[in-house]
Amino acid sequence: MLDPTPEGQVVIAGGSGVLGRAMARYLHAGGARAVLLSRRPPRESGPWEHITWDARTLGAWSGCLEGASGLINLAGRTVDCVKTPDNRDEILRSRVEATTALGLAMRQAASPPRVWVQMSTAHAYGDPPDVVCDEGSPFGLGLAPLVATRWEEAFDRAAPEGLRRVILRTGFVLTREGGAMARLGALARWGLGGTVGRGRQGMSWIHETDMNRVFARALTDDAMRGAYIATAPNPVSNAVFMRELRRALRRPIGLPAPAFLVRLGAPLVLRTDPELALYGRYCVPTRLLDEGFAFRFPHLAAALADLAAAPAAPTHPA
Repeated sequence: MLDPTPEGQVVIAGGSGVLGRAMARYLHAGGARAVLLSRRPPRESGPWEHITWDARTLGAWSGCLEGASGLINLAGRTVDCVKTPDNRDEILRSRVEATTALGLAMRQAASPPRVWVQMSTAHAYGDPPDVVCDEGSPFGLGLAPLVATRWEEAFDRAAPEGLRRVILRTGFVLTREGGAMARLGALARWGLGGTVGRGRQGMSWIHETDMNRVFARALTDDAMRGAYIATAPNPVSNAVFMRELRRALRRPIGLPAPAFLVRLGAPLVLRTDPELALYGRYCVPTRLLDEGFAFRFPHLAAALADLAAAPAAPTHPA
């Protein structure tokens, strides 16, 4: 059975990053056109049109929404940073303000997209050490759950009445290029790919191919509405993830990283938040599974083996 293929033009707000470029290639391979909205153009050329947008205000860019078949919103400052007060504020504001601006543009369009697919985060459920979360689980406490709440509330306010709305609460996306996967892979190659902290923290992951397929289904399936967890159905502990990563990269030894070293080294050396590595959550995509979505990479070992292989030209999988 063929995967659903969006038609016409799809607008990807915040699309110049790894996920947006991967989705644009996937759409192009399936016959659709992608328009990327972002402050800066992608680092490389590709099968897309780029339009500059400050992710805060209305402007001539909004014309790309006219007649488009769908809108995907990925816009927001990366959370892979030291959580200074300024960064915490920008992480929240960038998401809420971009979503609000898109909503205003959608309301002004004479022929707006029929569906709006909104990125959110599986970190909304907090960092429970053992509980397995699905769409019905309560949100947790802390910065990420607060951001997710405000982000989704902004989406509910911004999306025009009658528009089909889909929220994807996404976990750790495993990609061939860039992102956290590149950083973890580098650590493993240097012999530092051991267990982080206690190693019990959950890692809810998804292969980039399945992430693209979930986005495509959300764009095309009129039955998809509301919030979905967009992670593979088999989350693992950090200890298992790092073991499988070493195996995929053929690195049999990986030195562990005690929590105190992560807390010292992450902000000083990697310029990131140590809690991203020391905490986690186990999430399962109950709604996607109930609605018959078949993951191509439901298990971590196969997903990492595929990504560790030589990169292939992106195609629209049958």
